[in-house]
Amino acid sequence: MNAPPQEQMREEFLTLTEIVAAARRNLQPGPWSYLVGGAETETTVRRNRLALDSLAFRPRVLRDVSRVDSGAPFLGRRMRLPVMLAPIGGLESIVEGGAAAAARGAAQFGVPLMLSSVCQPGLEATAAAADATRVFQLYVRGDGAWVDDHVRRARDHGYTAFCLTVDVAMYSRRERDLVGRFVKPWRATAPAGSSFQSGLSWDQVKRFKNQHSVPLILKGIATVEDARIAVQHGVEVVYVSNHGGRQLDHGLGSAAVLPEIVAAVGGRAEVWVDGGFMRGTDIVKAVALGARTIGLGRLPCLGLAAAGVPGLVRTLEILENEVQTCLGLLGVTAFSGLTPQHVTAAPPVVGPGVFSALPLLGEPPRDNGA
Repeated sequence: MNAPPQEQMREEFLTLTEIVAAARRNLQPGPWSYLVGGAETETTVRRNRLALDSLAFRPRVLRDVSRVDSGAPFLGRRMRLPVMLAPIGGLESIVEGGAAAAARGAAQFGVPLMLSSVCQPGLEATAAAADATRVFQLYVRGDGAWVDDHVRRARDHGYTAFCLTVDVAMYSRRERDLVGRFVKPWRATAPAGSSFQSGLSWDQVKRFKNQHSVPLILKGIATVEDARIAVQHGVEVVYVSNHGGRQLDHGLGSAAVLPEIVAAVGGRAEVWVDGGFMRGTDIVKAVALGARTIGLGRLPCLGLAAAGVPGLVRTLEILENEVQTCLGLLGVTAFSGLTPQHVTAAPPVVGPGVFSALPLLGEPPRDNGA
């Protein structure tokens, strides 16, 4: 009798390195480059990892860590880890079913999903696919009434919060995609809709808060100055992000700016973060620095590409094991026990890159076929 799919996953994949290797074997060159690449020189991609790799732990010992709880709150709900599947456009090119597959994996494991508005099968079908805790993320490509319609639809279909991505005033130049002639559908039609994104301002944020009671997240905050303006507008979540290094080249790493933004927000809003998070130790570092939720982008996609929904669940299981091991070795039994004193600055020991957190892997060659 065959073992259940998840048991098979536990036998096949013991490490995240094996997950990534399987994803590389399964993906065609275009989707692979789209997933791992960034803007222009990909400096921001590397700085995301450099910021995380430049932090070391300060463990405390002789603490009873016989029981470690890695759960965390998310907008009033209890989740299995303080992580969220970050919005990724075009998941349908990574895994059959696109966002619906991601939603099923998120629900099965017990973490939330933020759905990108440029991801199929869309808002309603993704909500119907699984009873996952979900948030809707919108690229603004219409007027206020257009935004209002998306808020209504999201609320009617059980999305607990609404996110505006604010770091896409211009479409970036992603050279891996350009060289491979891999163009996403929404980018092919960008000139017709991008004027609304480039015209987005704090006036629209103010209008949103005046019109809607749903919690508002601003994704793409990268400076103290903008974080302060966000909380002045009553935003519930300041989402520290540089779009995974896929928008502005030569930006700072998210983890590098996280502590000063947390201090500037001063508890008046939650602070979330994404950008280069690939290991359990990365999650622990971010929470120690004050992040409430960590967005995972590339890593869940790699799990989905490796083995569909079971592959995503297995990826999260390995991540959970890494998190619990790290917490226990730091001498804490829950995320609530972490403080900034558990981390300190330290020189990195490897060169930064999208896969520098997986030293047994290195970046797979681009020409090894699908």
